[in-house]
Amino acid sequence: MKVRIQGDSLRLRTSRSEVARLLAGDCIEETIHFAPQAAARLTFTLQQEPSLRTPTVHYTENRVAILIPADLAHTWGETDQVEIAEDISLGVIGSLALLIEKDFACLDRSEEDNQDTFPNPKAGATCF
Repeated sequence: MKVRIQGDSLRLRTSRSEVARLLAGDCIEETIHFAPQAAARLTFTLQQEPSLRTPTVHYTENRVAILIPADLAHTWGETDQVEIAEDISLGVIGSLALLIEKDFACLDRSEEDNQDTFPNPKAGATCF
């Protein structure tokens, strides 16, 4: 899972195998370490939650959990739908823009670099 943060926006890009694991009920997890100490890390998780109606984000110490409704996860993962987007209210602070996307193959990279990505819908397109 690739994680991108910019201001109050959080973008996740997921590979084919990660989407398959998510749909099978697994929790997808990515951790970044900032120093040798065990506590100097930040973990992002993505999982489906049957009881939810809309995507949500929970923060606890060193952990950001992104939860999406199970039916929404299956619709997204089993069709050609590219993304799940949600603006999550943060009260007086504003909102968090959440975007969860399928990771498409880059048109200008090697097969090795594009391993486990979704086929790019623009592959083979001709410019005039």
